[in-house]
Amino acid sequence: MTKLIALVDGSVYSRSVCEHAAWIAARAGEGARVEVLHVLGRRQAEGGAANLSGNIALGARTALLNELAELDERAAKLAKARGRAILDDAAKVLDEAGVADVTTRLRSGDLVETLAEMEAEADLVIVGKRGEAADFARLHLGSNLERIVRGARKPVFVAARGFRPIKRLLIAYDGGTSALKAVDHIARSSILAGLDCHLLTVGQETPELRRSLEGAAAMLKGGGYRVTADMRPGQPETVIAEAVEKDGIDLLVMGAYGHSRIRSLIIGSTTTEMVRSCKVPVLLFR
Repeated sequence: MTKLIALVDGSVYSRSVCEHAAWIAARAGEGARVEVLHVLGRRQAEGGAANLSGNIALGARTALLNELAELDERAAKLAKARGRAILDDAAKVLDEAGVADVTTRLRSGDLVETLAEMEAEADLVIVGKRGEAADFARLHLGSNLERIVRGARKPVFVAARGFRPIKRLLIAYDGGTSALKAVDHIARSSILAGLDCHLLTVGQETPELRRSLEGAAAMLKGGGYRVTADMRPGQPETVIAEAVEKDGIDLLVMGAYGHSRIRSLIIGSTTTEMVRSCKVPVLLFR
């Protein structure tokens, strides 16, 4: 049984998240289920407007505070109603796409903390590349995306703005731990089985790196994939982006952290750049 968590926020990416979730659920086969999650921030759920009473006289201040409290309560109710509407819309998209097992959940609190509580039983987290506030800022990633990738223990599927069926995938492979994890996961997974698989290493060729690339290709072939493996010089961000465009790639797979990068509070710079610039979904492994 495969469980997917689809994060929706009402942005234009929410529909894409649901359509990708439906595609993955169909590939996963019978028993696949999708849990759609919308998280209200604490201020949204509880109100909490700033105290604007200042040095107003006591009677007027009391009346103002009462009015502010009422406004807070109404704002919280509206946020919850909007959240339920977002979830209803998402469930409808999944239902129309043929997903039989769909649940919706409206939660309050910190998004990453909520996801940490819920992802233990999940196999994959699906999120839009940009959030509601960043729809038209192409070079700006959603404020929560990096926090989600940093905190998630399960693979994170970052949906592009629009959905298209996935036929070709490219694995950006650098021999690092997270890249090896990605190859192993894909070799054993049925979700991407049968797709054309391209394996690409960018950088100066060394015997060790060549052996590692060939070993990764052998692992994927053992999983039943048709694999082409290539090693190219240059800057990873540029070479990978060119390969995605030139080879008609529908899904980019990569590790969230590079081979030589010390794990820090930000995801690897190449990963960040590829998520930002690529027009196709990106599947990330820690």
